[in-house]
Amino acid sequence: MHQPDPPTCSAFDHQRLIASGPLIEVVRATKQALEAGAQGPLLIFDDRSSRQIEIDFRGTAEQVLARLPLGETAPELVARGPGRPKLGVVPREVTLLPRHWDWLSSQPGGASAVLRRLVEQTMRHHGAKDRARLAQESVDRFMLAMTGDLGRHEEASRAFYRHERERFITLTEPWPRDVRDHLRRLAAAAWDDMAAS
Repeated sequence: MHQPDPPTCSAFDHQRLIASGPLIEVVRATKQALEAGAQGPLLIFDDRSSRQIEIDFRGTAEQVLARLPLGETAPELVARGPGRPKLGVVPREVTLLPRHWDWLSSQPGGASAVLRRLVEQTMRHHGAKDRARLAQESVDRFMLAMTGDLGRHEEASRAFYRHERERFITLTEPWPRDVRDHLRRLAAAAWDDMAAS
């Protein structure tokens, strides 16, 4: 079975890239930047989704790292409870109508096995479209957070959605290098995913 790449993130001090990589390393570098006088705003983005990751930087570096979500500091440890923790199975609540539960209980392997098969099948059939949509949303989030006050932001956004690569590159050229380069990587990945969908 293919294992997905471990999640990575990128931290910015205003428009300067502090670090990219696994969260624990990025948080450590960001804490060092703070202690060295980084003015901020300090923002950490998940590299896939461009969702901001909130970190409590109070205390020592060890205290900051100790507060990270368990899966970020020790990925081999997962929540205890039902399921198979060593396989990475995570129990969550699913709410269905009684007729859905009746149908699931009549299927071979039980409800969990059926739900896993349905999810896998849907991922195979719609995976490319889902990746393209998520990649577009990632570009949107990063642009909104980091380039909204930069010149020609709206034009660059339109160029992205029109797949006008050269125009997008031209419009983003005057932007701060670290922000521009990160955004261009996100856009290139999104265009590739959209072309494959």
